[in-house]
Amino acid sequence: MSSTNQYLEFVLDLLGELDDVAHRKMMGEYVLYYRGKVFGGIYDDRFLLKVTPASERLLPGAPRAIPYEGAKEIEARDALYDVVDAMWEELPAPKKRKKE
Repeated sequence: MSSTNQYLEFVLDLLGELDDVAHRKMMGEYVLYYRGKVFGGIYDDRFLLKVTPASERLLPGAPRAIPYEGAKEIEARDALYDVVDAMWEELPAPKKRKKE
């Protein structure tokens, strides 16, 4: 099942106070970026975060869910800003693509 535009808009509204949040549609789902780094995505209308030391510290005991090992589901606006901002330092920079 692909994610809906309505759920994307819901999540983007949750993230509305963070500067420089972007998304890219991929195979019916959405990859989410914060200041150029992937921090999570929307899969089957579920908002999932990457696991980093900051997300584990700020969201202790959060359940892990597919689409891939290590993703976390969250919909709580109160903690979301702090989590995504704290995760940013721990996320890898995007790889530069070679021009062919």
